[in-house]
Parts: sequence; structure tokens; C-alpha cells
Amino acid sequence: MIRVVVVDDEALVRSGFELILNASDGIQVVATADGAQAADVIRREHPDVVLLDIRMPDVDGLTVLRQIQTLPEPPTVAMLTTFDTDEYILTALRSGAAGFLLKDTEPEQLAHLVRTLAAGGVVMSPKASRVLLRSHPGADAPQVAEDVARVNLLTDRERDVLVLIAEGLSNADIGTRIHLSAGTVKDHVSSILTKLRVTGRVQAALLAERAGLLSDDGADTARDNGR
Repeated sequence: MIRVVVVDDEALVRSGFELILNASDGIQVVATADGAQAADVIRREHPDVVLLDIRMPDVDGLTVLRQIQTLPEPPTVAMLTTFDTDEYILTALRSGAAGFLLKDTEPEQLAHLVRTLAAGGVVMSPKASRVLLRSHPGADAPQVAEDVARVNLLTDRERDVLVLIAEGLSNADIGTRIHLSAGTVKDHVSSILTKLRVTGRVQAALLAERAGLLSDDGADTARDNGR
């Protein structure tokens, strides 16, 4: 059972997400909260996944995200937003969020996205993710050069896995794509995060973008290597 906490300042949004997710097999919304209550509720409930509104009037989502990240075993967090180009999204991703969901996500997709998060996948709006990464580089030339140097430490197989991480695939899906066991993929992911000196998959995806691995040629190379 995937335990979920929904954090939003609007009661209608909280109840809507709760209703949809509780009707889905294998998912239970164990609590809902507004920003002021969020950290205490999450500490008490130990959820697997938190859906966290990025803009709240009392305690905003970025503040709650930072509080969550200090927990001994922080849950997977996806930010909720009304706009797929929200200016705070990139900050949230760099702060450890595993992606973002639009509040108008189709109900039938919501449970699938929560399962993807629980399985270690990255969730971002497909139409906005590439634009978001490229239009907000957020680093000067020396930082980009340092990031590229770290990516160059990866083996060819690790680079293949990194491209698929950036596509949002879970470990199981990556294994299926390039014909590796889930355990082997997990080992590769751990090695990638260590070599890149990042703590999460989204941060690794940002470095992959800076290194040019998410260009059409880079994606084609990963697909070819998987054949």
C-alpha cells in the first residue's frame, strides 16, 4: 500500500485528490494538510509520497520541502502547481523534489503518477520539462563545466541509465528498456548519484541536460544501446 499525504491550502483540492487516490488500488491517502500543518503531519504519518502545493499563503511549498528533507528518511515529494512553467519549479527540483504535477492532471493519470513516484521514477509535465530545463539553466560557465566533467566520469552504461532517469523512468522500467535486472539498475543509479554528487534523480537529470545528454542525438544513442 502506497501511503500518500496531500498538502494544499485549498480544502477542495485536498479532498479531490484524496477521493481520486483512495479509489485506486494500492494507494491510501493517510492525511491531508495545509502548509502550516504539513511538516508535523508528515513526521507523524511517515508517508511514501507527498503531493505538495508549491504556492501557499501561510507556509509555502519550498519551505515545507526543506523541512521534509531534514527528516531521517524523507518521503518522495512531487510539487503541485497550476502552471507548467511555474518560476519556483526549478528551485524545488534542485531542492530534492522528484518532479511536479499539474493540478488539472487527468484523474485516470493521477494514480499512475503516484505509483511512478513510489517506484523511484521522476514525474514532470511532458510538454514542459524540456523547456523548463533549457530555459532556466541556473548556472554560470564554470559551474556548467564542472557539471559536465562529473558526467564524463560515468561509464557508457551509466550514461545510458542517466538518460532514462531523465526521461522519468523507474528502475524497473529502465531495466526493461535496456535489458538489465532491477538490482543491476539500482546499483547503476547509486553509482551515478555518487559520481555526480547529487542526492536525487531530478538533480541528476539537470546535470544530464547541461552535459548535452538529452539532445536528440544523446537520446538516440541511449535507445540504440538498449537494442
